Amino acid sequence: MDAALLLNVEGVKKTILHGGTGDLPNFITGSRERTMIDDSKQVGQPMHIIIGNMFKLEVWEILLTSMRVSEVAEFWCDTIHTGVYPILSRSLRQLAEGKDPTEWHVHTCGLANMFAYHTLGYEDLDELQKEPQPLIFVIELLQVEAPSEYQRETWNLSNNEKMQAVPVLHGEGNRLFKLGRYEAASAKYQEAIVCLRNLQTKEKPWEVQWLKLEKMINTLILNYCQCLLKKEEYYEVLEHTGDILRHHPGIVKAYYLRARAHAEVWNEAEAKADLEKVLELEPSMRKVVHRELRLLESRLEEKREEERLRCRNMLG
Repeated sequence: MDAALLLNVEGVKKTILHGGTGDLPNFITGSRERTMIDDSKQVGQPMHIIIGNMFKLEVWEILLTSMRVSEVAEFWCDTIHTGVYPILSRSLRQLAEGKDPTEWHVHTCGLANMFAYHTLGYEDLDELQKEPQPLIFVIELLQVEAPSEYQRETWNLSNNEKMQAVPVLHGEGNRLFKLGRYEAASAKYQEAIVCLRNLQTKEKPWEVQWLKLEKMINTLILNYCQCLLKKEEYYEVLEHTGDILRHHPGIVKAYYLRARAHAEVWNEAEAKADLEKVLELEPSMRKVVHRELRLLESRLEEKREEERLRCRNMLG
């Protein structure tokens, strides 16, 4: 079937290249179509579109809901529908490159970002932004899934879903940590932190809800730091705990984890100072602090003995 079919939408023409099967799917908010759009073949996997969610053109929902599964169709769309495509394409390309497609939302919206920096970072998109053109989309509808049939990535969850996901991710991280799967646990904690950071950008800094989210974030960051200690990434622990303590100087666990990291990189004075701070803030941790101090002294004595032997061998 190659005749152009006018959909009941201004500025859109459809040409069916290959007929699909069955009835038109029942598209509901949250449904996902697995389609081949633009250069998604170069990415190596079908593109996922979430009905009623971000990172899509509004007209795509109209195009997709006119299709049957396995259908291939070509859609000509006038500029009234494609004006924001360069901004969308920027996000999709960043996603394909393994970057966070929502990161630029943290500081400003897409249009404000574009005018502030005068470029989208891709020459062809900059050109299309300057001179909008009608676009042709060739789409193959591979599959339609209801919201309950797939696991959505955290960046396309609603605010409520993000908040609901956090304790699940936190608990899964704790489970993996206990199993000694520190890399996997780190990923869960990081995913939960991303959810909370995204929610925090919608609150006014230092007000009640912002502070509640900040407390949850700090707890997850410190759990993440425990994974880093297990992976012997001590300087990253120092960086994260230092950031927390600059803003929240009363968090005992941050001092404790930073003391352990300092001890591992032979910062004796800093380690002892942090352990003393732990004891000052939480006297009930006296046994733990004394154990860490004994361990530190033992390791330092071993290091001094190694240096003495090295000096003797050099003199000998």
